[in-house]
Amino acid sequence: MRWIEVAPTEGAETTIVLHDKAFVAEMSPELNLGTPSLMFFTADLDKLYAELTGKGVAVGDIVALPSGRVFNFADDEDNYFAVMEQA
Repeated sequence: MRWIEVAPTEGAETTIVLHDKAFVAEMSPELNLGTPSLMFFTADLDKLYAELTGKGVAVGDIVALPSGRVFNFADDEDNYFAVMEQA
């Protein structure tokens, strides 16, 4: 898997990651790729998953990929976003 990560400066706490849309479609055919999606990173994936689930947010299963564990969640307009565990 390959992606491009854009950040304002080295060591920034927030970055934007650009993925190959065709690869994302192959890995998650159920996703609506008509709207841009965002991937967030967290140091404690299990804690964030539990917090979002506890708040009634629609979340997908935690999936193990070669690059790390990840899950997706939806906002109130059914736009999906991903969260990946950061080592």
